[in-house]
Amino acid sequence: MNAHSNSGNAAMVALVAITAISVASPAYSLDKVRFGTDWLAEADHGGFYQAVADGTYARYGLDVEILQGGPGAQNRALLLTSRLDFYLGTQQEQLIGIEQGIPLVDVAAFYQKNAQVILAHPDSGIEKFEDLAKLETIFMTQGGFGAYFEWMKANFDGFRDEQFRPYNFSPAPFLANKQSAQQGLITSEPYEVQKQAGTEPKIFLLADSGYKPYATTITVQQNLIDTNPDLVQRFVNASIEGWYNYLYGDNAAANALIKTTNPEMTDGQIEYAIAKMKQYGIVDSGDALDKGIGCLTAERYKWLVDELVKVKLLKADTDYTKAFDTRFSCKGVGLNLKG
Repeated sequence: MNAHSNSGNAAMVALVAITAISVASPAYSLDKVRFGTDWLAEADHGGFYQAVADGTYARYGLDVEILQGGPGAQNRALLLTSRLDFYLGTQQEQLIGIEQGIPLVDVAAFYQKNAQVILAHPDSGIEKFEDLAKLETIFMTQGGFGAYFEWMKANFDGFRDEQFRPYNFSPAPFLANKQSAQQGLITSEPYEVQKQAGTEPKIFLLADSGYKPYATTITVQQNLIDTNPDLVQRFVNASIEGWYNYLYGDNAAANALIKTTNPEMTDGQIEYAIAKMKQYGIVDSGDALDKGIGCLTAERYKWLVDELVKVKLLKADTDYTKAFDTRFSCKGVGLNLKG
């Protein structure tokens, strides 16, 4: 038998095999899912873009469209009006919403450590977190001033409202004032400061000083949990696997998708962000180490409730248990992918 007839037979076998598969497994349509993030595409969303890029969502029967956030985006409002199925939220935002009667629920928490940092100049004599109270100025957003800065004032001596100056997302005022500090995210602002100043600033991660709210939470309407818990579970599981693959596998396709979605994003920024996530255990630490990335517990919600009540940002009688559902995470999903 010649090579040509051999290849013809092989092709016929392959065709029969494909036909058998298609008969045994009738074509099905993926569940269409719309997921809104909290900012422009970046490494902080890497696991979700990974699950799109490497087909993990598709393996779970999901066709996921990611709508990036950013200036002017109203993705949380789109979730409330059912134009999104999932939203990337924050724990405090969620608890305040419950107090206001908003029926949203957190089902997974991908940042075990909030990525919030305070940056100081390396030559300003600021060696530990408490030393920041000595500075004249801390550049913060209004949101930060009303959230983590309240926690700082309640838990450390010396912090005072007079230190507050508005942060306009430019490091220039901080760089011009050696007796100042600046808020930021571990994955972003230190990189920009280092790029402009030539040296990395002093980095104080609030989570390592006791500020323990989750961040990067998956938030859904209660109605979706009630009517389609299987969809919620599949989205959570696939996102968890996406994060393991992003941090510990080949993330090139995900990073390419991030840069396509947000052309301002650079390879250097992405590499820096991933390195800091790993160095500080932002995603994979605490409960996530043995229960899996995305793990969310009632104890962590109770901790934040107590802190918010203490600084009068939440009423003591708020039924905080409506803010989260622990049934979808902490199951060890994806631990085998860590290698």
